[in-house]
Amino acid sequence: MELWMTEYQTPHLGLSVRVKETLYSGQSDYQTIAVVDSEPFGRMLVLDGVFQTSVADEFVYHEMIAHVPLCTHPNPKRVLVIGGGDGGTVREVVKHPSVEQVVMVEIDGMVVDVAKRYLPEISEALIAGHPKLDLRIDDGIRHVQEKHDYYDVIIVDCSDPIGPGTGLFNYDFYQSARQALKSDGIFVQQTESPFVHTDLIKRVWGELSSLFPITKLYLAAIPLYPSGTHCFTMASKRYDPLEFETDKMVDLGTKYHNREIQKSCFVLPNFIKELLK
Repeated sequence: MELWMTEYQTPHLGLSVRVKETLYSGQSDYQTIAVVDSEPFGRMLVLDGVFQTSVADEFVYHEMIAHVPLCTHPNPKRVLVIGGGDGGTVREVVKHPSVEQVVMVEIDGMVVDVAKRYLPEISEALIAGHPKLDLRIDDGIRHVQEKHDYYDVIIVDCSDPIGPGTGLFNYDFYQSARQALKSDGIFVQQTESPFVHTDLIKRVWGELSSLFPITKLYLAAIPLYPSGTHCFTMASKRYDPLEFETDKMVDLGTKYHNREIQKSCFVLPNFIKELLK
């Protein structure tokens, strides 16, 4: 019997994949967790029925959410990753020579355990217990509320704004994150699809723009996510990514991110420019 799994991205739109095998299915205190081996994307992590990452295309998302802000900051030493339970973002962050410590605060420890078992190529920094990594199973919102003038870069690698991720998409959280950053700090968050989640993007853009002097939106092509086009919103206290001198970039062995993409990802089509007005 053929087995298919569908993520309903809107009430009228779904992405379906043929599943070869269900490798894991369980329930944490926060959400349902599954890992399936799919025909088009290989092993996939699925939370509450929403496709989170796959071994086929995860490198795009993780490289773009990590390297774009870390290359923009001239000397990032202390980095916070909120969420990111699969481990892909911290895998990329620890590659930066200047980074001395990356604190990863994930609310659902079961996601970390499942990723380490079934997605080892993504969670390799977690498995190895990388010396730069400080993993904490805790509430990321509370964590930033307790910090002041502490982090150079904050990366919010969260799931959709439902369930455990809801509180990471509001003004109060952004205020706390701004306080937790140093005077030249940078904040970045994944902000979904510009084709499907326009209301969310407009709201987040407006709230971050009211708190930070420099706010930029950038794009990446990620086949697993709604519409295949994903966006990230970066807010900076001082550094403009478009003024970054890309010749200073070091080779980090990336598969997607490079010198040209570091700047070209901020080039937006007109319909997105209009959206942000």
